[in-house]
Amino acid sequence: MKKWLIVLVIVIILAVGGYFLFQRANEQRVQETLSSLQTVEAVRDELVAMVGGTGSVRTNQMGTILWETSGIVDSIDVVEGDPVEADQVLASLRQSSLPQNVILAQADLANAQKALDELYETRFALAQADSAIVQAEDAVKKAQDRVNNLGTPAGDSDIDVARATVQLAKIQMDKAWDRFKDFESRPEDNPIRAALFNKYAQTKQLYDQAVSRLNNLQGTPSDLTARLAQSDLDLALANLEDAKENYEKLSSGPDARDITALKARIAAAQATLDSAQLTAPFAGTITDISNKPGDRVAPGSVAFRLDDFSRLLVDVPVSEVDIARIGPEQEVILTFDAISGKEYQGKVVDVDRVGTTNQGVVDFVVTVELLDADDLVKPGMTAAVNIIVERLQDVLLVPNRAVRVKEGQRVVYILKNGIPEPVAITLGASSETDSEVVEGELTAGDRIVLNPPENFEFGQEPAFVRQMRGGQ
Repeated sequence: MKKWLIVLVIVIILAVGGYFLFQRANEQRVQETLSSLQTVEAVRDELVAMVGGTGSVRTNQMGTILWETSGIVDSIDVVEGDPVEADQVLASLRQSSLPQNVILAQADLANAQKALDELYETRFALAQADSAIVQAEDAVKKAQDRVNNLGTPAGDSDIDVARATVQLAKIQMDKAWDRFKDFESRPEDNPIRAALFNKYAQTKQLYDQAVSRLNNLQGTPSDLTARLAQSDLDLALANLEDAKENYEKLSSGPDARDITALKARIAAAQATLDSAQLTAPFAGTITDISNKPGDRVAPGSVAFRLDDFSRLLVDVPVSEVDIARIGPEQEVILTFDAISGKEYQGKVVDVDRVGTTNQGVVDFVVTVELLDADDLVKPGMTAAVNIIVERLQDVLLVPNRAVRVKEGQRVVYILKNGIPEPVAITLGASSETDSEVVEGELTAGDRIVLNPPENFEFGQEPAFVRQMRGGQ
């Protein structure tokens, strides 16, 4: 009996000792856990909400220039790094090495151009012939009017005015003759004689016209005047007939379809000839040259790479979840693994209107332009892109690393009397490091636990916390 009592006492002593040892170890673990907790104070500050992604730097425009025909390279007119203008000649093939179709294109071009010129000349001649008919018809009308007026007596008042005009014209003519006859014997190159003779000739012409008009009004034209008028009419009628005949000959001239066909033939011949040399399709910088003079090339072989460095761009795939928040002109911050310690500024310049599905995920490509790129940034580099979609002032912030999920609700743990307590929160906008708190009992100044134990993730309160509560 005494032995059993001794054994029982020993067991109880061991149990009590073990309990106290466990408690002491547990308390030590609790203290170690509490001392390992990292905390930060909840603050109100600015939140810069961003959407991030990665992409590769590219130039504004890039082109690979290919040979369009075969031959031997005769000349390379640029070197790598050269800036070039659009349509500038970059390289040429040796004429004697060109295929037969390229050589024959020169003759075809000349023949087609000559045929087109002849067609255009025919069309121009037709327009001239039509104009000649109009002019001839007008000349006939005027000549006919003169013939008709020769035998038509006018009224007495018109005849009286015509007689007076004849008398005045004769007086002016006689005065001019009186002035001229004193200088008539002088050399013909005398300036005074020439001026006076010119004046006399003008007044005589006016006199003759006045006499002719008077005769016409009196219905007594001279035989010479009548013959001249009829001759003018006959000549005008003959010219009109000639003009009509010429127009008829030309009216069956070129068809518009013939002109179109010749233009196409000229364009095709010129394109074939142009294949013997390469030109820049746009302004840029030569970044790669694949040939040297003397190389034999084939159609489709690469000759040059041309890049337009006027702008550097980054294409960033963005999830459909975030694309509604992104638009042109938004600020962008870019960093590069290859360029440490430096940030670059950019802006959004384009957003795809149609998404692309890849393995069930829909992405939209957002194009960003670098605004302050320097020589360190090169096409092909990978950029980390952060698009600033929102700036919020004076909002309550929590670090993203402190947010946990407990029973389906987002929470953060704050220290109250040295013990982590969960506080339910509702989040708004977020950045890479912080999120806005729009609802919840969290206030500025609370100490937020950044590294609560892992089982907080599953909505369980650690045993050491329950023990601390029980011990209080």
